Amino acid sequence: MLYFLFVMTLFYAGSQGDDNLQAMLVGAMMRKIKSRNWKKQRYFKLEDDFMTIWYQSKKAGNVRSTFSVNDVEAVREGHQSEVLLSIADEFPPDRCFTLVFRGRRGNLDLVAESAEEAQSWIWGMRKLIENVENMGEREKLDQWIGEWFKKADKNNDGRMNFKEVQDLLKMMNVDMNEHHSQSGTLENDEFVLFYKMLTQREDVLKVFQEYSDGQKLSQSNLEDFLREEQLEGGDIQLHAKQLIECYEPSDKAKRMNAMTFDGFLMYLGSAEGSIFNPQRRGIFQDMTQPLCHYFISSSHNTYLMEDQLRGQSSVEGYIRALNRGCRCVEVDCWDGANGEPIVYHGHTFTSKILFKDVVSAVGNYAFKVSQYPVILSIENHCSVEQQRVMAHHLNHILGDRLLKTILDGKTPIRLPSPEDLKGKILVKAKKDGGLEQSLSGVVEDSLNGEVSDEDEAAEIDENHPHHESIHRRLKSKQRLSKELSDCVVYCKSVHFTSFKHSRIHSKFYEVASFTESKARKHLREAGAEFVHHNSRQLSRVYPSGFRTDSSNFNPQEMWNAGCQIVALNFQTAGEGMDVNDGLFSQNGCCGYVLKPSFMREADIRFDPEMPQKRDDYHPVVLTIQVISGQQLPKVNIKEDSIVDPLVRVEVHGVPMDQAKQETRYIENNGFNPMWYDTLHFTIHTPELAMVRFVVEDYDKTSKNDFVGQYTLPLSFHQFNSIHFYLYSTKSQQQIQPPPHVLIGFLCAPL
Repeated sequence: MLYFLFVMTLFYAGSQGDDNLQAMLVGAMMRKIKSRNWKKQRYFKLEDDFMTIWYQSKKAGNVRSTFSVNDVEAVREGHQSEVLLSIADEFPPDRCFTLVFRGRRGNLDLVAESAEEAQSWIWGMRKLIENVENMGEREKLDQWIGEWFKKADKNNDGRMNFKEVQDLLKMMNVDMNEHHSQSGTLENDEFVLFYKMLTQREDVLKVFQEYSDGQKLSQSNLEDFLREEQLEGGDIQLHAKQLIECYEPSDKAKRMNAMTFDGFLMYLGSAEGSIFNPQRRGIFQDMTQPLCHYFISSSHNTYLMEDQLRGQSSVEGYIRALNRGCRCVEVDCWDGANGEPIVYHGHTFTSKILFKDVVSAVGNYAFKVSQYPVILSIENHCSVEQQRVMAHHLNHILGDRLLKTILDGKTPIRLPSPEDLKGKILVKAKKDGGLEQSLSGVVEDSLNGEVSDEDEAAEIDENHPHHESIHRRLKSKQRLSKELSDCVVYCKSVHFTSFKHSRIHSKFYEVASFTESKARKHLREAGAEFVHHNSRQLSRVYPSGFRTDSSNFNPQEMWNAGCQIVALNFQTAGEGMDVNDGLFSQNGCCGYVLKPSFMREADIRFDPEMPQKRDDYHPVVLTIQVISGQQLPKVNIKEDSIVDPLVRVEVHGVPMDQAKQETRYIENNGFNPMWYDTLHFTIHTPELAMVRFVVEDYDKTSKNDFVGQYTLPLSFHQFNSIHFYLYSTKSQQQIQPPPHVLIGFLCAPL
């Protein structure tokens, strides 16, 4: 019999000699903290696979709860969560740490028995996360199959009998017939064949055989493949040589300047074989243009973790948004107890957090993933006294990072650029006077009769039953403190009257806010004017107040109008956030994407409703051949259910480009389905188009189940035989191990 202990040499080699990991293998008693009043002792231990943590709970008796290292995104030391801050007087920070999970799963707050023990787990977890991130494609596959084998080995004897193999294949989305060995178990040779069957790629093998001698690709063969299939130009000879050196595992093949099938598989499964052009992953755009020339990754109700009626407010919302590259976060401020302003969704049952804690979180995480400026979009509902407290916290906590004055001391004529504002935090809020008065220093506390549309209730639909009372309340004048007003420089919130009024009277530093319905109305009635307006100043669009479940609209329609700050509920997964994440996955994920030139130049009138009237109108034909899929996850909870996958390709762009088509479904095969279906699209404005690939489990009688998706800008793909990894419903959480789809992708002039 063969024991199915998979050899993951590279992964374990770096682990065996690590003292922190050895301590984790022994285990430790720690306190699991849920609140100031909920603190329970639990025994935590790392399993021998170096991938699983288990802990025993008295509530579950002897049953062990487990989680995978794959699910842990980060480790935070000390009192870096609201829960641990609440018990800061009881446990010192050097014994506390937080495990942050991917997706919407809550954090795990822990207190170790000693500072040394806490450090062992902090550094040990970070080492494990690093090991996972550094795994090669083959290691990920081996580890994935090893995990499935552990699940299938019901009696824990380390052997695979036929029933266990059959159950395993069902879990892995493979339909198996009754042909098996007479012994009823997998013998050595049979196991090797079984493993090869699981890891074989017939789709890639077909391409490999077309260009090779059946055993290897010579450098010349590889050059032919790059030229004919990948449509590459430039120094193909050098690139082929580099690919062999980088991805070929056989030294013998390297010496022959050749690539084996294993090397070819590793290349196509790498970032260089991805649909997303690796040359566009870093910051490659011009970052020296005015802020209004960029789409800016923006969050709505950033403090909320759930819905906007009863959801939890948490600084974790700010941390997660900023760590995803968000550059504009919303802070909804109200008077709080003891003179301290609070943040929550006003007049609802959402929980409340302190304004100063929000500012601290922003200060700590603003520039972890991007050095480009962060905008604090403040909805100010506070009294003058608490506004002064807000200004104090902004100045005291943020220090030099808070932009308080114009950059060069002279009255500017346009907005500064992201490059000019690197490392700076800008406040967007109401302001008395303008930059001119601020420079003269004559502005004092005053009655500000102008109410900004930033107050969301001001944009509520006119057929709302309480529209009149809300309107009267908003018309009441609000005093604005000079201290808070002085914190606003380039982003003064103003009421929007009309595009004509803006052309004549608006200043470049004034920002108007629109609810989604008002933005659609303006886009429908005066699309070209909206685009022109956004070529010279910033606009913010936010979801309707009727979206009580914190759902999102599709941001694409607002980008079509050139709106820069299109604010979405980052905590809510779905199409809206998929498209948003797709756009901002480019340019180094820095949160700023340069708008197309026809949306930046004041002398051009681009109408998204009639793109064919552009002077440089060049439509293209997009041809996509969906070839195959690999390792698609189960989505139906029924044990015997196997995925019937189909792929839907959606184009998001100007109205003429909105389209979707799908492949046929493949019955009972989520492990390695083959489609070879070809889809065609005509794209009129490719500079704005986004392509979203959605994999679903076909159902004859009800709505298809979502399996995963991948979204990217059309202009930043690579050509032809490429793959993309699927992301789950948790929005930008890559499914582990990464299932993927192989496609042929060609974009050519019409």
